[in-house]
Amino acid sequence: MKEHQIEVRVRYSETDQMGVVYHGNYIPYFEIGRVEWLRNKGVSYKSMEESGIALPIVSMTLNYKKPARYDELLTVKTKFKSQTSVKIEFDCEIWNEKTELLTTAHFILVFVDVKIGKPIAPPEYIKSLLKDLE
Repeated sequence: MKEHQIEVRVRYSETDQMGVVYHGNYIPYFEIGRVEWLRNKGVSYKSMEESGIALPIVSMTLNYKKPARYDELLTVKTKFKSQTSVKIEFDCEIWNEKTELLTTAHFILVFVDVKIGKPIAPPEYIKSLLKDLE
């Protein structure tokens, strides 16, 4: 399955005085989506990091269409787009309870060896998982 979705409720601390989600708070919602996408595929982000592999964002594009508001239940959709030698790409969306599209995003992440701080090919277990999705 290329796509995964998870629900997140907007907390008061994530909003401004008008009850609208502050623009920087969308990034953690998308991170939850990516981490849970991996977990749903049997990959623990924590165990990957413990084995010395990090997956930092090197590029992100966000498009805000409508505001998310305090106490709304949001659906974060994460869709695998592609994987190259060291990069993985995701397209993401956030929808509200009225099924209105609020935000779209595109992320490029790079597999990095934590010890040397350089990009590396993903481990075989991730390559095989992703190969089935392309």
